[in-house]
Amino acid sequence: MGKEIKLCLVYRDMWQSSGKYLPRVDQLKRVAEPIINMGCFARVETNGGGFEQINLLFGENPNKAVREWTQPFNDAGIQTQMLERGLNGLRMRPVPADIRRLMFIVKKKQGTDISRSFDGLNNPQNLENSFLFAQEAGMIAQGALSLTHSPIHTVDYYVDLADKYIALGAQEICIKDMAGIGRPVSVGKIVKGIKDRHPDTLVQYHGHSTPGFSVASSLEAARNGADIIDVGMDPLSWGTGHADLLTIHEMLRDAGFSLPDIDRKAYMQVRSLTQEFMDDFLSHYINPRNRKMNSLLIGPGLPGGMMGSLMADLEANLKGLNKWLGKRNMPLKNQEDLLLELFEEVEYVWPKLGYPPLVTPFSQYVKNAALMNVMQKTKGKERWSMLDENTWGMLLGRSGQLPGPLGEEIQGLAKAQNREFFSGKPQDLYPDELELFAAKMDQNNWDYGEDDEELMEYAMHPTQYEDYKSGKAKKAFLEDLENRKAKKAGAAKAALNIPVSVKANVNPQPKTMNINVNGEHYKVSVSYDENAVNVPQIANPPATAPASAPPAPASAGTTSNSSPMEEITAPLEGKFFLTRESGEVPIKVGDTIQKGTTIAYIEAMKVVNAIASDKEGTIVEILARHGEEIEEDDVILRIQ
Repeated sequence: MGKEIKLCLVYRDMWQSSGKYLPRVDQLKRVAEPIINMGCFARVETNGGGFEQINLLFGENPNKAVREWTQPFNDAGIQTQMLERGLNGLRMRPVPADIRRLMFIVKKKQGTDISRSFDGLNNPQNLENSFLFAQEAGMIAQGALSLTHSPIHTVDYYVDLADKYIALGAQEICIKDMAGIGRPVSVGKIVKGIKDRHPDTLVQYHGHSTPGFSVASSLEAARNGADIIDVGMDPLSWGTGHADLLTIHEMLRDAGFSLPDIDRKAYMQVRSLTQEFMDDFLSHYINPRNRKMNSLLIGPGLPGGMMGSLMADLEANLKGLNKWLGKRNMPLKNQEDLLLELFEEVEYVWPKLGYPPLVTPFSQYVKNAALMNVMQKTKGKERWSMLDENTWGMLLGRSGQLPGPLGEEIQGLAKAQNREFFSGKPQDLYPDELELFAAKMDQNNWDYGEDDEELMEYAMHPTQYEDYKSGKAKKAFLEDLENRKAKKAGAAKAALNIPVSVKANVNPQPKTMNINVNGEHYKVSVSYDENAVNVPQIANPPATAPASAPPAPASAGTTSNSSPMEEITAPLEGKFFLTRESGEVPIKVGDTIQKGTTIAYIEAMKVVNAIASDKEGTIVEILARHGEEIEEDDVILRIQ
């Protein structure tokens, strides 16, 4: 009998590596029992990461979801684990220490056994509190090494990093291969290095399958001492997700390891339910490209967990970019062009940004910087002319020290904008806020919830929580879902109503068609009756701008003394804010602004972008409204 290897089903990450949403709590409760009955899992990842925000965006309570979803596994003796982002807790930006401490208390009482804590920059100082707070709450503290591949991120780097995590209180180590670009032999060497120094420390391997290394990496990890391997399962394995349970199970058994049998009847139940959830509504938020493996990602190294949001961002930005190009009678771009340009730009910008590991949230920052560079270059502007404030926080050291030095052009840009670097402990920048949110809940007569879980939720996700409480989130989600359903139904109908003019016996009849409707690709099956006529092949229209001249811009008008007015427009679409912080003073009519003055902010792609004026003058009108959505090229304000 060979060494025992345990398996962990990352059911939460399976969904979030494929698309935007997860199943509702009623669906999760249905699939819990057959997962347990499969009999092969020692652990199941139930929550963490974006789980909380997803439920709030549904307009549903994430605390109810965690409690009811984890309970069956607790009863069955299967360990549950969550993913948390160190300094960022369960969100994309830093969290005060008192809120982080309460989070661990709440999650343990809700039934979560293990906290997998990672820092996007692999900074031990940002995880010290995570290990401390997890153990204080009675959880197992697992430290995750965010794996990437660069001249800096070597085998010795990661083995030494594990030493630091364990010294700070990590009870287990996870090799978090979030992009699946860890080379298999190197993964094995990292595991062996850790086990040689810490033979009693449990090591768990987590690898995404995107570029195709993860099966070999799982085997190398197991051969070198890993104790647990994370897996996904059909229909959400492979692609940007994880290697499939059946493949890993059979491979490890063939290699001589001992694993429990899989109950195939229960397996088919889980598989069927997962597909049912997709058919219900979740497939509307899964880009088909995320179901495919892609070796092109070996270069940029973007993680599977962010590919769902990346494709959504790409779609939104492509629409805005083509709108801009169309107005100027310039050739339009398609999604494939933009995706390839983005991958190439990521490879360029990553070293300039100090080689941050490409994991949440820093993978988003690198991707956003690259995408903005591509967009701006297309418009004839310079690189780095749109660098968001979250990325600047990373570059200036507000999240901790970067692994590598910043490129000269970034250092020059920071100097030109009078930005100051920070070298202290990042947590010190974010003072306690729990009392502040408790006071707000008191004002609203909101209950703190069992074990103060509602207070924790509000403090962790204030904007989303308020939208949930008001019903705004539920309404927006249902409207968006209906729009997506209608769009897909309309596309299918349009595909079947293509005009015909050639008799059926002239040319062979196609059985399927690939149809492009408004940038969306659909494969349509075609059937014929005896009176049918053949459908001619219709080529997709070329990616060129409309032949007609663009509409004339709205008149900017003149003032009473005939001085012309100029407009400042939005460089991207998103949610518009006049201020970012509560103490910040917004611009107003009558203010004089200079070139480079920050006039407002636009939140897009999970980050906040400062909007700088490219003109100087006196504000005579502000058209954009605080807190509302704004389109690219919409007029923000007019100046004289």
